[in-house]
Amino acid sequence: MVSKNQIKLISSLHQKKYRLAHQLFIAEGVKGIDELLRSNFELEHLYSTVDDFKTIPLTQKTVISDADLKKISALTTPNTCLAVFKIPKERIILNEGIIVALDTIRDPGNMGTILRLCDWFGIKQVICSKETVDLYNPKVVQATMGSIARVNVNYLDLKTYLKATKLAVLGTFMEGDVLYSTELPAEGIIILGNEANGISPEIEALVTQKITIPRFGDLQQTESLNVATAAAIVLSECKRRVF
Repeated sequence: MVSKNQIKLISSLHQKKYRLAHQLFIAEGVKGIDELLRSNFELEHLYSTVDDFKTIPLTQKTVISDADLKKISALTTPNTCLAVFKIPKERIILNEGIIVALDTIRDPGNMGTILRLCDWFGIKQVICSKETVDLYNPKVVQATMGSIARVNVNYLDLKTYLKATKLAVLGTFMEGDVLYSTELPAEGIIILGNEANGISPEIEALVTQKITIPRFGDLQQTESLNVATAAAIVLSECKRRVF
């Protein structure tokens, strides 16, 4: 049985300020939780409507009702389980290979999908501006489907970081060098901009190469690509060159 205080605590973790205060976050769904349990993330407690996850000690799991799960879930239709994990300390930045930098990405679904793409294409490091959606937002965690455990994510002043780097800085724009016919570096930083406004002017000033995904439609009227879709195309092309 879950207590009222536990329900209050877990529900509060839907908000960033309480995640920061308690240094805890939630994950939902068997697959996502299983991925985190097999990683370096430390489990605080598991709540489930069925007695699964047999390897988890009884002191760290509680069987609860569907009604109680609905009270603590961040999902409209809750899964069978929810786990509370401790937020780990940020790891050292890996300044090597291809790095993805996110300039004020706001949508949790986009953020989570980009992390899954980075995991798929072997990108080990993601840099986020401080204005980018919180990594431990429940919707971000859900959208990563466990990739949060395999991609190193750091939040910092993106402008300061880019000013100090010696790596090539590529930015995705509507106008620029055509992705498929331009030379791409084996190492560098690929910046993806805000869903509505793209890459901010102060970050654009630090870009050393502008790249664009060409439009092939007859009318050429599509305004832009979803940022996660653009990430998939750019990362695929980068990796294709070295396959």
